Amino acid sequence: MTPSSITPWLQSWKALHLAKLLVLCLVFFSWSLPVHAATNSRVSARLESQVLQIIRDHPEVILESVQAYQQQQYEQQQQAQQAFLQEMKANPQGMIGESPTTGASEQKIVLLEFSDFQCPYCAEMHQRLKEFMANHQREVTLVYKHFPLNTIHAEALPAAKAAWAAGQQGKFWQYQDALFTQQDKLGEDLYVATAKTLNLDMEQFNRDRSGDAASTAIQQDMVMAQSLGIAGTPFFVMNGEAFSGAVPLSDMEDVLARVTQLSSDS
Repeated sequence: MTPSSITPWLQSWKALHLAKLLVLCLVFFSWSLPVHAATNSRVSARLESQVLQIIRDHPEVILESVQAYQQQQYEQQQQAQQAFLQEMKANPQGMIGESPTTGASEQKIVLLEFSDFQCPYCAEMHQRLKEFMANHQREVTLVYKHFPLNTIHAEALPAAKAAWAAGQQGKFWQYQDALFTQQDKLGEDLYVATAKTLNLDMEQFNRDRSGDAASTAIQQDMVMAQSLGIAGTPFFVMNGEAFSGAVPLSDMEDVLARVTQLSSDS
């Protein structure tokens, strides 16, 4: 850095830290005792004016703060995801828990699926997963994890509870398939009709889907998803490798080849 470039850089640095200091002062005075309310009001107004002026003169103050925060969040998310992936390699059964599984019983290659019954990409991926598992039924253990995106999909959670309840009678995968293949009909009529078609005990089905156990099980899956930093569905973890979205079948085959090779080398 040349002497001529030091001055503007130093001024910008000072402005940035002055703004931060003024914000701290503003917060401090806003928490002062009520007896000083009139004085605090004048001081707060003056500080606020100064802070706003510095931000106008140096908008990079806000940008840099946001970028620093985003970077920090990203690094924390990456650390949490890496810890999860390592744990899955070391203890796949611990990651499976009580979730429904299908495929290989040995659990040498475990594929976790975080999914939402109302997500169109999940429904698209469901068909590819069926083909993938048909080809690798003896190699891969598929595990379903609930991750209903409640804020954008009104039927995601009711559908998840219904599927969980069907699982209590050993019919999760059949029920799950019905929900995904009739995604445009999600609702109470479909949940009841599907349960009857699968010859479920309707009294138990209704009791299970409305009970605390269903909510707890689904919440546990959601906590796991959040620990991975998952923001959307579908999301997958095969042994220690994560991927997301409605990926082509060929991509899944590539991931399987990689994790199979790593498994055989270890």
